[in-house]
Amino acid sequence: MSEIPWVKPEIKLIKPACIGIGGVSRSGKTFLSNHLNTAILDSLVIHQDTFIPDEKDIPRINDHIDWERPEAIDWVSFRQAIDSGIKSGKTVIVEGLFAFHNKEINTFYNKTIFITLGRDEFIRRKRADLRWGREPEWYISHIWDGYLIYGQIPADIANPLLMDGARDFNLSDVIAYLQS
Repeated sequence: MSEIPWVKPEIKLIKPACIGIGGVSRSGKTFLSNHLNTAILDSLVIHQDTFIPDEKDIPRINDHIDWERPEAIDWVSFRQAIDSGIKSGKTVIVEGLFAFHNKEINTFYNKTIFITLGRDEFIRRKRADLRWGREPEWYISHIWDGYLIYGQIPADIANPLLMDGARDFNLSDVIAYLQS
């Protein structure tokens, strides 16, 4: 995925706007949300990963912290942050693996973007991601399985923008979708 050119903030969306961005780990959710935050006037990004409870409260698998389950998110605080952002009048951009897992939070979204990524490309990118050290192969497979179980976009979300995370993002197309 190549860099999206920097865009001067000029886009103003109808308020209140709340954009949900979901997809598997390493698909480009944070990358896209940060670029949208640059392009959209008076916006803020809420990263789901910010709402992780104390480590003792997160399930474990094979003595490894299991970040790939909905129980790894503090849903009450996450929901409150989104609600507070919307009430502030800003355009809220929400991104995360479980962005569409909670039906109540889904009702906040005016627009939704789902970034797909093939399993082989996900594995290649995840192996290269050494932020927390090298992950065991079984855990990389577990991340993929968690995405398939918990990270999909529900059928009741109408008209999502589907994007291929293995291709360059066209910010103009995304903005056009958001303004439609």
